[in-house]
Amino acid sequence: MYRYVVADVFTEQALQGNPVAVYVDARGLDGTTMQRVAREMNLSETVFVLPAEADGDVRVRIFTPVNELPFAGHPTLGTAVVLGETHRGDVLTMETGMGTVPFSLRRAGSRVTGVTMAQPVPEWGPYPEADLLLKALGVTTSTAPVEVYRNGPRHVYIGLPTVTELSALRPDLLALAEHLDMAANCFAPWNGEWRARMFSPAYGVAEDAATGSAAGPLAIHLARHGLADWDEEIVIHQGVEMGRHSVMRARAIPGTGPDAQLDTVDRVEVSGTAVVVARGDLDLSGL
Repeated sequence: MYRYVVADVFTEQALQGNPVAVYVDARGLDGTTMQRVAREMNLSETVFVLPAEADGDVRVRIFTPVNELPFAGHPTLGTAVVLGETHRGDVLTMETGMGTVPFSLRRAGSRVTGVTMAQPVPEWGPYPEADLLLKALGVTTSTAPVEVYRNGPRHVYIGLPTVTELSALRPDLLALAEHLDMAANCFAPWNGEWRARMFSPAYGVAEDAATGSAAGPLAIHLARHGLADWDEEIVIHQGVEMGRHSVMRARAIPGTGPDAQLDTVDRVEVSGTAVVVARGDLDLSGL
C-alpha cells in the first residue's frame, strides 16, 4: 500500500485551486510505475516523495499524466503543506531535478497556513515560433515580447490587453500540441493585479488551474518589460475560467553589486497555501 494525500493548492478553500496528489513515501516505486500511477490519478501533477540523496530533507519526483518534470510549482508547494503536517521545522528543503529548493513554512499551531518557495532562477530568450503560437491561441499580437523561460518546464508568455480578451480565448489545442515541451501562459492586468491562463497539451494539460512554476518567471517578465516593479510582490489569479480560482504571489529580486546587469535576477519567490481534501491508499498488489 502506498499512502497518498490530495491537496488543493494556491487556495484556502476546498475544491478551488489546483489539486495535486502526493505519495508521501514512494520507496519501492520505479519511474515507469510512477508514470503509470500519475496517469491513473489523472491530475495535472502527482508527486512522489523519496529519501534525500544530497542536501535536502526529502527528494521528490514530479509527473504529469504524460511525462516527468524536473521542477514544478504547485506540486512542490502542495507537497510542502502536506509534509509540513509532520515536519517539525519552519524550513523544508526538497531535492528536485533543478536542484534543492527551500520552502519557508508559516504555521498556526501545527497547521501550515502559507508557504514561500525560492524557485530556480530561469533562463530566458525569444520564442522562435511566436507567430505560430499566436495563431494557435487565436490572437494577433502580445502586449510584451513573446519569450520563453525555463526553470524546469518551458513557459512562454503572451500578454493580452484586457481580462475580457483573456477569458474569451479558445485556443486550438491540436495546434498548441505541436509546440513541444512548452506551456503557453497568457496574462492580462486586472484591478491592479494579474489574471492568467495556461495551456499545455504538450505536458498533457489542456488548461491548468494554477501554474506555480510560471508565476516566478511572470514576475521577471513583467519587470523586464516595465509592466511591474522589480522586488514588487505581484498577485496572480488563475483558474477563474475553469471554476478553480487560484491565487499566487510572486516576487523577482534583481541582481545587485557592480557586476549586476539590468536583466540579472538574484532570487525568485512564489508564495501561496493549500488545503488537504483527501487521503487514501494505492494498492499495487495486483501488478
